[in-house]
Amino acid sequence: MQGISRVFDLLKHNKANFNYNDVLAYKTDAKWVKYSCEDFIRIANQVSKGLIKRGIKKDDKVAIMAENRPEWNFCDFGIMQIGATQVPMYPTLAENDIKFILKDAEVKIVFVSSEALYNKVKHIADLNGQDIGIFTFDVVTGASHWLEITEGHEDQTEIDLEEYRKQITEDDLLTLIYTSGTTGTPKGVMLTHKNLLSNIEGSARLYPEGVTRALSFLPLSHIFERMVVYMYFYLGISVYYAESLDTIVQNLSEVKPHCFTAVPRLLEKVYDKIVAKGHELTGIKKSLFFWALNLGLKYELDGANGSWYELQLKIARKLIFKKWKEALGGEIMLIVSGGASLQERLARVFWGAGIKVLEGYGLTETSPVIAVNGPRKGQTRFGTVGKPLFNVEVKIAEDGEILCKGPSLMKGYYKRDDATQEAITDGGWFHTGDIGKLTDGFLAITDRKKEVFKTAGGKYVSPQVLETKFKESIYIEQVMVIGENRRFPSALIVPNYEKVIEWARRNQINETDHEQLAKNQKVIDMIWSEVDRLNADFGKWEKVKKIALLTHEFTIDGGELTPKLSLKRKVILSNNQGLIEELYQDEEHHEI
Repeated sequence: MQGISRVFDLLKHNKANFNYNDVLAYKTDAKWVKYSCEDFIRIANQVSKGLIKRGIKKDDKVAIMAENRPEWNFCDFGIMQIGATQVPMYPTLAENDIKFILKDAEVKIVFVSSEALYNKVKHIADLNGQDIGIFTFDVVTGASHWLEITEGHEDQTEIDLEEYRKQITEDDLLTLIYTSGTTGTPKGVMLTHKNLLSNIEGSARLYPEGVTRALSFLPLSHIFERMVVYMYFYLGISVYYAESLDTIVQNLSEVKPHCFTAVPRLLEKVYDKIVAKGHELTGIKKSLFFWALNLGLKYELDGANGSWYELQLKIARKLIFKKWKEALGGEIMLIVSGGASLQERLARVFWGAGIKVLEGYGLTETSPVIAVNGPRKGQTRFGTVGKPLFNVEVKIAEDGEILCKGPSLMKGYYKRDDATQEAITDGGWFHTGDIGKLTDGFLAITDRKKEVFKTAGGKYVSPQVLETKFKESIYIEQVMVIGENRRFPSALIVPNYEKVIEWARRNQINETDHEQLAKNQKVIDMIWSEVDRLNADFGKWEKVKKIALLTHEFTIDGGELTPKLSLKRKVILSNNQGLIEELYQDEEHHEI
């Protein structure tokens, strides 16, 4: 990455090496508005000058709380190139978390997207007794608009931004990201320019030639999407922001991206919708669909299934799987999956369809990628998160915990030397809190260290492994396995009510109310039969012996999920304490 030592150098690199007019694009009023690199640099410079005029200095904290849109990037680069620190905040954050972050980081200015967020942040800042400048991306009556920051700075020469840039080194703080995690008070992760650039360099090597257009919809507030978007600037890949999660299908057909990043849950939903359409077919079309699907589920990499299989697959791709690719825009080359465990069968069937899904792994503290599968021969192994990046070292501790070190490892936790010393031990090894194993250089994650529990009989159970398996059922939307210090594991299950209602109708149960369905013994028995089937490969002590059906999904707003959709286990346990006690009130092991 010659000549790039700070993240804002990416724009100079992009302008010098690529010539395209859609570095960023966003749909508004039914039209795609595109920004060139020159546009990007001009607007970011105006933001920088406006912030300087408002007294923002090196190391001051400026927050952005908004959905993905070009203004996010303009402000991000405007903040970083004067040496201030950007604090990203999820638009879905709970009030307590917002209150803590604004105070802990001593935020001076906040950019928010909407009126609702403006009112929320203003209310909390007033409660904190903080005098914070709040600027909105949308036009909001009575609020300061973000363009007020840029106004009057187009031709201003009294501020020489190059003088500010010169004061910034690769070891300076780029961003302060608060991780809510699954428990406890948010911790501010300090990431430098070097941290992000080293991760970009390690990840960029995996992108093949010909990838020039990406759709982005995972939140920029999370380091995964943010690093990837920086990498797109480095590689000359156009970034198109989806309007919302509800418009992804339409946006895919419009943008025809070559790549995008996703979380497993989204891929599960895509797969389930495709299979549901297959069930609607009749006759030869239906037979062909499920022949192709079963072929895809048996896919092995690099032609390992032999020439007869490859010939059949070629036919299946032409007749059936071509339509899968068309549903994703028609030109998709690869999808990178992160944030949670990807079901192996999903990876197989997408690869079988000619869509390379690359599962990766990392944490905010590691900027974030530690390991990822690649698109070329020998770079992927199903059931793993790939090989560690070339500039990241990984080893497995005696207790199975994954340790890593390298230039992408955080500077530490903000104002939390105690937590930093606990996480990073002698020799600079970071304790990830995940359990895993290395085989032929490929890393496999088996569970979260803190989430592995011991039953009353002294046997260890890895809930995530069970949960990932159970979600293979089309009737199970979400699941949490419990059983710490209990006689056996049980599961709290949120059914996929759309599928359950269809099943109920086919079985002469005319009921659509979630509460009634969750109590219906036939429905309980059906879900139990799914659990029992998927339980089969686990040890006797691991098998789920009882289930309880919940009526509402776990959500971020409800406090049961983190912003990256991980289960907040303590919250879910607390919210369902009565139900859990009922599960364990007698000795008998059976479904309820």
